[in-house]
Amino acid sequence: MKNKEILSINKMIEYIDRAVLYIKNYSLETFSEDMKTIDATVFVISQLGELVINIEKDTLEKHTNIPWRTIKRIRNRIVHDYEGINLDVIWHIVKNDLPELKNNLNSILKDNK
Repeated sequence: MKNKEILSINKMIEYIDRAVLYIKNYSLETFSEDMKTIDATVFVISQLGELVINIEKDTLEKHTNIPWRTIKRIRNRIVHDYEGINLDVIWHIVKNDLPELKNNLNSILKDNK
């Protein structure tokens, strides 16, 4: 695994940690009313998609348990249709999908030590 990939995966983990932290003590209702937290959370989720670009094809193919294309699609949706973002979906991503993604990314790093 190339150094750029390792750095990108570490950065993805950092962004996941930020998103989880941003909404840690929030309910969906509180989150939906806090524009600063929405903006910060959506930004870090979009960055995950940006970082997928740095992952080599063989790594993507080896780790099919990670929805790489979906991560990129979410980034594209955020960037090209920010006003159309569904906050329920963002909430679900942070609460349910990102912790699993973090575990999978940590496994990749562990396997490459």
